[in-house]
Amino acid sequence: MTKVQLVLPVYNEQQILPESVSKLRNWCLKHPEYDWQITIANNASTDATLSVAQELSRTYNDLVTVHDIGVKGRGIALKTVWLTSKADIVAYMDIDLSTDINHITDLIKPIAEGDSEITYGSRLHKDAETKRSFKREFISRSYVFVLRVLAGLKVTDAQCGFKAMSASAAIRLLPEVIDTQWFFDSELLIIAQHNGITMKEVPVRWDEDTDTRVKIIQTALEDLSGIWRLRRHGIPAIAPRNQNLL
Repeated sequence: MTKVQLVLPVYNEQQILPESVSKLRNWCLKHPEYDWQITIANNASTDATLSVAQELSRTYNDLVTVHDIGVKGRGIALKTVWLTSKADIVAYMDIDLSTDINHITDLIKPIAEGDSEITYGSRLHKDAETKRSFKREFISRSYVFVLRVLAGLKVTDAQCGFKAMSASAAIRLLPEVIDTQWFFDSELLIIAQHNGITMKEVPVRWDEDTDTRVKIIQTALEDLSGIWRLRRHGIPAIAPRNQNLL
């Protein structure tokens, strides 16, 4: 049976964590076609997130584990957990579950069946259903435009917190991704596209979380800095798919 690890990066999410983990676990139990593992990746939270996560892992020890990263940053959390994973497919989603979790099968199935190495949610796909403010919509579309022009990335949405990849792709790609914060997603897709990794967009239903931790201006500046770094130093080449890296 295909093993799938679902990672939930968290930073100061003690309030929402129990509900989201319970909801995700219940969903996994209703889909026994895959061998699921839910990993809470704590990013140096300063509230009770870690203790809440540890309690959840004790309560739901059939599916839930905790990985305490000790450093803030979604990118570093995902790299740390994914590169030590024993799963066949690794994935992540935002803890607020803004993306409808019923799309998880859409994310996993193409990889499990060998049709794609990376799948990613898109809130801007023509078939997506999105509820969010005009400001967030405008910023997202503007960012995708910048990625297309400056980085040549041919996607409709790079930053949706809903992605998956095969273990093979993770081993080859992740060591080359430098960013440890919010540009991580974009850099991952840019490097994957440049190296001919097969990718598939998954249009999603998505509702904006008004309590988001994302600082839009700061994130935009970090993203632009990341694009400039790739343009200046070049996009790295990765090992061929069949090369044994272990």
